[in-house]
Amino acid sequence: MKLLTFLFLALLGCILTHSGLSLYYAGAGLELWFQKMIPSLLPFMILSGVMVRMRLTDKAAMILYPIVRPILKVRKNVCYAMLMGFLCGFPMGARVVDDLYMRQMITKREAEYLLAFCNNIGPVYFCSFVLPLLGRKLVFPYLFGMYGIPLLYGLVLRYTVFCDLSVTRELPSAVLVSCEASPEQNFGERLLRECDDAIHASLQNILSLGGYMILYNLLNLIPHILLGHPLTVLSPLLEITGGLKMLGDTMPLYSLLALSFGGMSCIAQTYSCIGGSDLSVGKYVLHKCFLTLLNGFFYLCWFLWMPSSFLR
Repeated sequence: MKLLTFLFLALLGCILTHSGLSLYYAGAGLELWFQKMIPSLLPFMILSGVMVRMRLTDKAAMILYPIVRPILKVRKNVCYAMLMGFLCGFPMGARVVDDLYMRQMITKREAEYLLAFCNNIGPVYFCSFVLPLLGRKLVFPYLFGMYGIPLLYGLVLRYTVFCDLSVTRELPSAVLVSCEASPEQNFGERLLRECDDAIHASLQNILSLGGYMILYNLLNLIPHILLGHPLTVLSPLLEITGGLKMLGDTMPLYSLLALSFGGMSCIAQTYSCIGGSDLSVGKYVLHKCFLTLLNGFFYLCWFLWMPSSFLR
């Protein structure tokens, strides 16, 4: 606690004594939030929030459910969370899991299972920003490292740590009552009410995420002042997007492993999504660490087996 107090006092002192530099880092975080997070996340947050509140998630999952059910043996709402987590990316995975869990549409064990592997960097962000930034020509090996490894990890977890999950578990009676269809004449009113609630909740969440991005970008201020230059190696571990821009294509393997972990800002943003429940952010971090080690093992195997194409 004393160390944390000293850190924030030091950051406050740095902001007061180096206002220009602090403005740069805070502005970088704000710009990333405005240009990347809001356009890519807010629409999905609102739409997913409406679907959860209107109890439409099981119907949306039907697209993928015939494939997922025989392999992972999970319920439709779990399948929906997996779909949103992998397609929409971080932190939508955690947001959807928390929404479903808080409304008792999935169990705590199912929520813990989903958090173990479904809260990753989004594929649109990865393909349109990360790979061009790193200057990589190949695509499939990096996609496998970023998404194939978590999928395989989730498969292994399902038949080991989470082998007790039930595909036929009944929802509590109170939830079943709440899921009953409203009378036809009240459907429009209910839809408007749930849309309004989803928009307010999504705006609150996106504002919180922006605050975390600004704060963790500002932490780069301390090593910059102490060393006289930015500590680029540390930056992705604080805030991943700003850190990757600072690194550029100089350390591609390190950048890819940092992406797998997500950085401190990603962990804090995940906590902001699940902090209102009894889900453990500590277990989430342990799974992210293990996934990062597995990703490192994958790249080691790639280097040993096909060194001529490694990191191309």
